[in-house]
Amino acid sequence: MSAARDAAASGRSHPPALSRRTERTLREEASLASGDRILVAISGGSDSIALLHVLARLAPRLRVELHAHGVDHGRRPEASAELDLAAELASQLGVPFARSVLVLPDGGNLQARAREARYAALDAVAERIGARWVATAHHADDRAETLLLRLLRGSSPKGLGVLPAASERRLRPFIRSPKSAILQHLERHGLRYASDPSNKDPRFLRTRIRDELLPLLEQLTPGAARRLNLLADECAETFAPVVTDAQGRRLDLGRNQAAQIRRAQKLGQPDARIWLPGGLELQVARGGLIEWAEDETGSAASARRESPEKSSARSRKKPRPARQKPAARGCQTHQK
Repeated sequence: MSAARDAAASGRSHPPALSRRTERTLREEASLASGDRILVAISGGSDSIALLHVLARLAPRLRVELHAHGVDHGRRPEASAELDLAAELASQLGVPFARSVLVLPDGGNLQARAREARYAALDAVAERIGARWVATAHHADDRAETLLLRLLRGSSPKGLGVLPAASERRLRPFIRSPKSAILQHLERHGLRYASDPSNKDPRFLRTRIRDELLPLLEQLTPGAARRLNLLADECAETFAPVVTDAQGRRLDLGRNQAAQIRRAQKLGQPDARIWLPGGLELQVARGGLIEWAEDETGSAASARRESPEKSSARSRKKPRPARQKPAARGCQTHQK
């Protein structure tokens, strides 16, 4: 029995479900406005079929309007039938659907040329229908692949901050979701999709990263793709969180901790509690960016960042017994 069917039989759901994770990504990381029109790029493949299905379910709550568009590069005779699958789903969901047929001349670097032509076609359609966003089905595994691809090609750290949830006109609702969650969603809802054989062509470096390198990394260090996504977040950040103890000494943060601090700061999240090195705990309190931390003995210190321009913080130490670990003073924001 598959994982999806096993969970359904036992009455359990997949935490968090793809729809919930997607909604959280859009609410927290994209500046969606009520009435936004979104053009969903769809090919008939697994990822884009799932994307259209999830967004159609979320659209009423997010108060957005969807249009779907498929692009046939004119390279494979099967592409037209694959887009027919997309058109069928769009019709069932009540989403307007259209398609473009391109003509790509022979030549090298086919994948890059096809991608550029596809985005040009999608942007032209978005402009014509007044769509603010073009949504693509990139997911967390795609992001890890892209980071590795750029790393192998000698990209700078800044160039590793790839595929954010939203950038300019691009929207990537699945970027916090792994491929496995997408496949589970497709199976759970009985959605039909096509498979593009070119995605398995070993002549392309991305294919070998997807099919050989990433599985090897996951075998050597489980969770590698997730950590690569955290690295992409870190490289994309303009400001890096810095936490110091009561004596002003910087505490080393893991990527998970830094990501939690950035998220709490960005959302102004009330009462977020984050574990720090040395048994310390940081809390982002209500009423602005007020952070405090305590160790297992319960003593604490607090700091308020007085203005967005200032990166230092003053501490107010509470009395603490002797032989106690120093409490963290607070979270500061330093520019990289």
